[in-house]
Amino acid sequence: MIDKKDWLKLHICTGVKTNIISAVEITERYEHDTNYFEPLVEATTQNFEMSEISADKGYLSKSNLQFAVDKNAYPFIAWKSNSKVTEKEGNALWNKLYHFYALNQEKFLEHYHKRSNVETTFAMIKAKFGGALRSKTRTAQINEALCKILAHNICVLIQSMYELEIKPEFWREVQSA
Repeated sequence: MIDKKDWLKLHICTGVKTNIISAVEITERYEHDTNYFEPLVEATTQNFEMSEISADKGYLSKSNLQFAVDKNAYPFIAWKSNSKVTEKEGNALWNKLYHFYALNQEKFLEHYHKRSNVETTFAMIKAKFGGALRSKTRTAQINEALCKILAHNICVLIQSMYELEIKPEFWREVQSA
């Protein structure tokens, strides 16, 4: 049984136009965010084209910056207060992106603040389906959280069909010969 004060951590990638959740990782509360950046971006790029990605400073690392660039997405990841340019070998990308941030903070923040869509997505889920998980076991809680995400995605798909005038195309059944 799970203690009432215990909680799970949801890491997601979400679209900025529709708030569709394109990837999710569910972890224990003390898991470090930076380890889940690559799997989220990898899963998202399987079905969507990303030109940029915004993330909070919990996802900041040299390897995550490089991974985003390798996936053709410009990384707008918040810099920590102690971040700085370094002369260490292999930090060219880090230094370049830090200089862009330091010299163009207004433009950087314009892109970075798209990250607030993640908070909007979580607020949408909590408003429609509640913020608490009622299941008693960890496996059931994970499944309940995933069901909430699935239900959220169905809701935003239906909404997008009407707002963006998207005509869904359903696959036809193949006739057996």
